[in-house]
Amino acid sequence: MTTYTLEQSRFAHFFTANKASAPLWFVIRLYLGYEFLMAGWEKLGSAAWFGSGAGAALTGFIHGAVAKTVCAPNIAAAACHPDVQMWYASFLQNAVLPNVTVWSNAVVIGELAIGLGLIVGLFTGVAAFFAFFMSLNFLFSGAVSVNPIIIILALPLIASRRVAGYWGLDRFARPCLRRKFHRFIS
Repeated sequence: MTTYTLEQSRFAHFFTANKASAPLWFVIRLYLGYEFLMAGWEKLGSAAWFGSGAGAALTGFIHGAVAKTVCAPNIAAAACHPDVQMWYASFLQNAVLPNVTVWSNAVVIGELAIGLGLIVGLFTGVAAFFAFFMSLNFLFSGAVSVNPIIIILALPLIASRRVAGYWGLDRFARPCLRRKFHRFIS
């Protein structure tokens, strides 16, 4: 087996591998986790988002996103830059809308799982990735809100996943998983 050594700057090493940066990642994890947990909790209590009648709110959201694919009549076609691209509107209409109940329930459960994972620091890298992915999809849908901030915070959290969960359950789960799956995890 050949071993390669990659050098890393002190700055990058501090944020991605040094346990002294764990308090910073703890604060960021709590903020992102709180945002997702509260969003999911609010949707969990709404019949339009979760349960047997789920899908009404997501259907309205999708119709709003699809409406953002056209420009105002007074804007020239060459200067038109719609908020939602046609490829994403097509995905929403053809994949999400026909299965709106499943997707609506998945959004609620996903937001709750991301929030809990980030707050307790369990599978921090995975939770941060899905926070990034979900916020990116909301941005593609034309909903700006807090999503750019979440993306900006989730990306470095993914990169620092080894120390980001040190002040959480990852501190205990990672060694157990490494022992159990030592052949698959480097």
